[in-house]
Amino acid sequence: MTSTDLPASDAITALLLAGGRGSRMGGVDKGLQNYHGTPLALHALMRLQQQTLPPAEVMINANRNLGAYEAFGAPVWPDSLPDFAGPLAGFLTGLERCETPLLLTLPCDVPNFPLSLCERLAHALQAQDADIAMAAAPEEDGQLRTQPVFCLLRTSLLESLVGFTQSGGRKIDAWTAQHQQVVVPFNEPGDDPRAFANANTLAELRALEHPR
Repeated sequence: MTSTDLPASDAITALLLAGGRGSRMGGVDKGLQNYHGTPLALHALMRLQQQTLPPAEVMINANRNLGAYEAFGAPVWPDSLPDFAGPLAGFLTGLERCETPLLLTLPCDVPNFPLSLCERLAHALQAQDADIAMAAAPEEDGQLRTQPVFCLLRTSLLESLVGFTQSGGRKIDAWTAQHQQVVVPFNEPGDDPRAFANANTLAELRALEHPR
């Protein structure tokens, strides 16, 4: 496979991050909140199946209500770090469990993430021979902002992340900056400018269901 070839779909496992406290949502389990009548986590799993380059395997990172998540049909793994240590703890769990060369990470609270997400990150990763491909999306002022939880990672980064977290590191950007990374803009013609809008509160979730 040349550096510009897309990897086979069997090279990618997707990890849905649903392990947060949901503090700004009143402490509810965010991934189990309904979006158009479907739990956010299940909605995301269905959207992963619709990807232009669907991942071969899917896992869920959750820290409570494990039975409810298991009912969605994907393996569920809690953080290996204690005390709801944030998305990077989910990254670590995913890398520990991943059996493919690449791991795609994404949060459960962004219901309209692009259907081309996996393909475009994979293409950029291979084209740049990078270790990490990270999505970026425009904000209301038109400026691009990275979306650190939307990453495609080489699973060979596990040892690096173990060391980083053991030293107390918890910021995704601080860890990814240590490696060869490529930022992938999702601002091409036809891209939905609100594709990466997330729901931190129940009001924001309702607003995503009924955009103005």
